[in-house]
Amino acid sequence: MTTTTTSKGVGLRSERGPVLAAIMLCTSLVALDSTIIATAVPSIVSDLGGFSQFPWLFSVYLLTQAVTVPLYGKFADLFGRKPVMFFGIAAFLLGSILCGFAWSMPALIVARAIQGIGAGAVQPMSITMVGDLYSVEERARVQGYVASVWGISAVIGPTLGGLFSEYLSWRWIFYINLPLGALAAWMLARRFKERVEPSKHHIDYTGAVLLTGGSSLLILGLLEGGVAWAWDSVPSLAIFAVGVVLIVAFVLVERRAAEPILPLWVFRHRTLTGGNLVGLTVGALMIGLSSYVPTYAQGVLGTGALVAGFALAALTIGWPIAATLSGRVYMRIGFRDTALIGGVLVVAGALMGFLLTQQANVWQVAGACFVVGAGLGLASSPTMVAIQSVVGWERRGVVTATNMFSRSIGSAVGAAVLGAISNATLADRFAHPPAQLAGQLPTTLDATSLVLGAQGAAAHTPAATYIRGALYEATHHVFLALLVVAVLSVAAMLLMPRHTRELTFD
Repeated sequence: MTTTTTSKGVGLRSERGPVLAAIMLCTSLVALDSTIIATAVPSIVSDLGGFSQFPWLFSVYLLTQAVTVPLYGKFADLFGRKPVMFFGIAAFLLGSILCGFAWSMPALIVARAIQGIGAGAVQPMSITMVGDLYSVEERARVQGYVASVWGISAVIGPTLGGLFSEYLSWRWIFYINLPLGALAAWMLARRFKERVEPSKHHIDYTGAVLLTGGSSLLILGLLEGGVAWAWDSVPSLAIFAVGVVLIVAFVLVERRAAEPILPLWVFRHRTLTGGNLVGLTVGALMIGLSSYVPTYAQGVLGTGALVAGFALAALTIGWPIAATLSGRVYMRIGFRDTALIGGVLVVAGALMGFLLTQQANVWQVAGACFVVGAGLGLASSPTMVAIQSVVGWERRGVVTATNMFSRSIGSAVGAAVLGAISNATLADRFAHPPAQLAGQLPTTLDATSLVLGAQGAAAHTPAATYIRGALYEATHHVFLALLVVAVLSVAAMLLMPRHTRELTFD
């Protein structure tokens, strides 16, 4: 049993072991749902149709998850972690039921949006509750446990999705969430004790609407720009213009709000600003590696999907190991210096990725991913503990959610920029083929499908060899961009003060 006291003198008394198990179970639901659906897409499309719409199964989930995170952080500080977490679990399970019963692709997309609304609460509440229940010395180790759930899910998620699709039904991908989510909710209801001092609050509804609307449009524009519509098209420009207007209006409203939904002081303190900028770079690095390492392994090196998945899994193995060890390090040398060691490792791993050749071995790819993962574990965990340690209970939800929101924005921006780099490289190579291949290459970027998963003689035709070279050049440019992001992450860490202290507020 442990007691954690809030700044209001209100105690929380919980059994930490069962609560941590419930938190990890909740996290596993969100993590699995991010990966398990990928291998089931062919089965879903053959059953429901709507092939052109299936990318929205991923985009709408990421969108609704990202834009709701700041709201949940504020509500957790106002009303407590427990009701927000229960709402998140309930919304996620409702979305899972609707996904399982979906009768068309649009219905499934709407249900995935509801799932994302639930996931937006579960993820930040898990990290915030860890910050409430564990001391500064313990938090990195426990965050390592939670991070390991993402690593395990990245490995077993696609496998489970394939098994359910082949031997049961793709609908069981969503139904399996119900007993697991119910068990997690039951454990939290019994073991997590929280008492929040009742007081009258002024909910910033205007700020909530403006933030949700503006960030939704900006993230949507980044996710779908160059995919659903051209970057310089009227829909793209209109979406970004309206999004910027709403965000500007949001900032003006927050400056005058009695209890702002996302207080602007989170951007004025060095520890929080540096930590949020690190979150941006972590999001970009994660989306870049998870998107392009499998493409490089399969399309350039010619491995199968399973081997490519295990190469990427090295990233999620290195992260929790380093995060678990980081607590001992930052108690001796401080949060920033520990993060800087991690940042140097991230740069080293990104450099290893940039130096990969067309003849590299898979173990070299896995090695680069492991080094980056270890660096992220040493960098992101101390950063999160630092931003949680400089505020009291009544502000911990906001700063945690803001950091995770920054990571989501980083992922969206990273996906857009890296996708643009890759597509531009491929388009240039396909537009200027050698004379002997003129007319033999498809005119679209779908030409890459000729080498992804190609076997036997089809993998060694002149056209396939040229496409493989183009794909190598594209991923090489992406890895160079990730190296630049890694260097920028070190610069963001240098913005943080070497020694942290709890912030004071007027």
